Amino acid sequence: MSSDLIKPDAAIAVGQETIRAEARSLEQLASALAGPLREPFLHATQLLAAAKGRVIVTGMGKSGHIARKIAATLASTGTPAYFVHPAEASHGDLGMITEHDCVLGISRSGETAELSDLLYHCHRLNIPVIGMTFKPDSTLAKASTAPLVMPDCGEASEAAPAPTISTTMCLALGDALAVALLDARGFTAKDFGAIHPGGKLGAALKKVRDLMRVGTSDPLIAPETPVTEAIQAISVGGIGAAGVIEGGKLIGIITDGDLRRKLTPEMFAKTARDLMSASPKTIAPDAPIADALAIMNEKRITLLFAVEDGRPVGVVHMHDLLAAGVR
Repeated sequence: MSSDLIKPDAAIAVGQETIRAEARSLEQLASALAGPLREPFLHATQLLAAAKGRVIVTGMGKSGHIARKIAATLASTGTPAYFVHPAEASHGDLGMITEHDCVLGISRSGETAELSDLLYHCHRLNIPVIGMTFKPDSTLAKASTAPLVMPDCGEASEAAPAPTISTTMCLALGDALAVALLDARGFTAKDFGAIHPGGKLGAALKKVRDLMRVGTSDPLIAPETPVTEAIQAISVGGIGAAGVIEGGKLIGIITDGDLRRKLTPEMFAKTARDLMSASPKTIAPDAPIADALAIMNEKRITLLFAVEDGRPVGVVHMHDLLAAGVR
């Protein structure tokens, strides 16, 4: 297609109307959850939560792509799930679906022929089926334990009604099921981090305790420590700073920057108390590492002492965050 055929104003107008049409359809779907979809949605979440096995998500064509995404979302939020291709199911993959599972089938018309054998298999083993469709009298709706019949809002284009609005609605309803389940189960950021250990997201969900340095790498000195010894402690620690403690509690911090800014011949006759920055910013060891990063960025500092009841138990450094992939 030649780019000369694209009329900018018309293209933008069509794009805007498509997005607005999808937004309107989602509003209708949200309203339906308080109306005709209320009981089926609650029943569906109960079936998913009660499944002793896995949630099998299935669909053909564009519905299959949505099914794959819903399965991935369920799995990443604590509900074991995987996608089974309905056509492959008829050629042996039905063996992947057991009586302990729960099936979520997606079909706009509810008459997808490839789902037939899978639905019969579920009926034979008494496997609960959640049917996501737009047709209340369809085969899928009638075969479902919990039929999720959504309001039919058409598609974005009447001339070529490819799945657009309908797939957006299915995706949103799948997300709604996943989030309702994680909320009901008390699934937390800690749980989420445990199954997302890789990459920036997994790193940001770690706790300070997971990345903080302890022992010789978090040097601690007394308030009356001579400056010469304080400098040595900073050098040995390798973090560019030393914590000042009194009665076991952190009362200040001395950094390389403090020493440079206050460098005079007289400085070497002073003590740590004279040069320290009092009441330094700290963080709890069980705080999210993302909180530590936010504090460092806000205060323009490169490290934080982790404290419990005022007592330092470790130190987290910006270099450690960057090395762990936290940005």
